[in-house]
Amino acid sequence: MLSVQGLSKRFGGVKAVSECSFSVEPNKITALIGPNGAGKSTVFNLVSGVLSPDAGKIVFDGADITGFLPEAVSKKGIARLFQKSSLFKNLSVRENLLLGLDSNDTGFVSNMVGRGSALLALEKPVSDSLALVGLKGIENKSAGELSFGQKRLVELSRTMLSPHKLLMLDEPVAGVNPKIRSEIAELLVELRKKGETVLLIEHDMNFTLSVSDRVIVMDDGRVIAEGSPKEIRKNPMVLEAYLGE
Repeated sequence: MLSVQGLSKRFGGVKAVSECSFSVEPNKITALIGPNGAGKSTVFNLVSGVLSPDAGKIVFDGADITGFLPEAVSKKGIARLFQKSSLFKNLSVRENLLLGLDSNDTGFVSNMVGRGSALLALEKPVSDSLALVGLKGIENKSAGELSFGQKRLVELSRTMLSPHKLLMLDEPVAGVNPKIRSEIAELLVELRKKGETVLLIEHDMNFTLSVSDRVIVMDDGRVIAEGSPKEIRKNPMVLEAYLGE
């Protein structure tokens, strides 16, 4: 579904990503891991259009999307969860989720928020999405009142509501408590059962290896290993990258 081919990106004299190549198969959870500074977030920014590559190609669902702006990438069917919170604290949970339902024209939905009769058709997917993340019934609660973990779940819900073929999740469990971490793990497994395709960055190795079908390991801007979670646990190059052994 996604093919990254020879991707490179330099910031001044620093090469953040160097000839990086990997693929993401449909209906599977693929994890992109590596130590701090390995280039994982830069790859996410390149794929999602936040950055343009210096070299290489990004092919998604058979189309070359290299250098596309984020809006164009979204229209192609890639939805991204960012590492930092992006909820509108002064809006309700419901209103935040409605924005995710029309990511290609958020101005339209922003103008319509509060006009219930025009948005009745959107209420069910909002309710269903909250139920999926275990937050049904908080639609009218202000996003600013939520705990950090609840905000993360709402952000996941909004990302899933955005029309997509691929979910890119940047550290979905960073900073959340063990209970919500477990809930997010269960959610990802459920999404895979439903046929979703996920590309995941996460520093929590136990979490990552427990939910992933395939793991891609980066170090110093390059892919150094690929394989199943079981294979990655035993890979000497991965142990050296993480532990310096």
